[in-house]
Amino acid sequence: MDDIGHKGNGSMRRKLCLCILLVLCLSLFGSYRAMEDIPCMQVSAAHAAADNVPRWPEMSGKVTKKSQKLGIDASNVQDGYIYAYAANKTKKRLKLRVSKGDVKLDYDLPGDGTAVVIPLQLGSGKYTLSLFENVKGSKYSQAGKMSMSVTLEDENSPFLVPNQYVDYDQYTEAVHRSQELCADVAGNDREIFDRVCKFMTSGFSYDFVRATTITAGTLPDIDYCWDASMGVCQDLSAVMVCMLRVQGLPARLMIGYADKQYHAWTVTVVNGKEEFFDPTVAVCKGMKIRKYATERYY
Repeated sequence: MDDIGHKGNGSMRRKLCLCILLVLCLSLFGSYRAMEDIPCMQVSAAHAAADNVPRWPEMSGKVTKKSQKLGIDASNVQDGYIYAYAANKTKKRLKLRVSKGDVKLDYDLPGDGTAVVIPLQLGSGKYTLSLFENVKGSKYSQAGKMSMSVTLEDENSPFLVPNQYVDYDQYTEAVHRSQELCADVAGNDREIFDRVCKFMTSGFSYDFVRATTITAGTLPDIDYCWDASMGVCQDLSAVMVCMLRVQGLPARLMIGYADKQYHAWTVTVVNGKEEFFDPTVAVCKGMKIRKYATERYY
């Protein structure tokens, strides 16, 4: 634990770190515990173009759909994402549920009509999109529903673009640093992955203050983590996923259980093989996790 700047007995520090970290992750992610049994991704060596130019989502308006208060731009479903937005502005809280088979994933949708990138990470097939509007307290009523058939050009496509959970753009500092870090190894998946892992391990620490003040349902914050050089498990994982995606490596932000506590980590496709990396464990030296169980990923 010396690398995160705490003084005192080593054994005591390690136990304190693990206890605080995992308990707070449980609080942070607890509202999503009902979403389970997400199928494993197919591993594919195919990913971004050989020049490794980052992929940026587009809202072209070529294919749009509306149902009551739900609007979507489905112009690029083959690339693994849609844009979703409130077709009628409202001050009420909105939830978008994306379903495929038995899997249901919920997203917050702004009431002001701002379009949000929603990943189609569950693969090709039939998706159902349902919009729910808060009516009172914790009660919601359905405000729109539609279905669509999705055929992905590559099952890894959703993990090469930003989305609501891994939110970045051309101006994000982590994107610029990734380009600098990997400028001389473009196309070398293994070297890119190794460099980003090393960068995360040496460049960040765990943010215990943020962990004690963050509220449930808060999304990963790449910019905060970058500026502070620290973050909670979901922030650290989102930064790493961002840096890998802009290099053309399909990377997933994983959410689930680390032993018996809620946690976030990463999985990346490197030369056709899935590579696991937990940035939180990397920056908290001496931390041990025996078993990971995936609940969802973005």
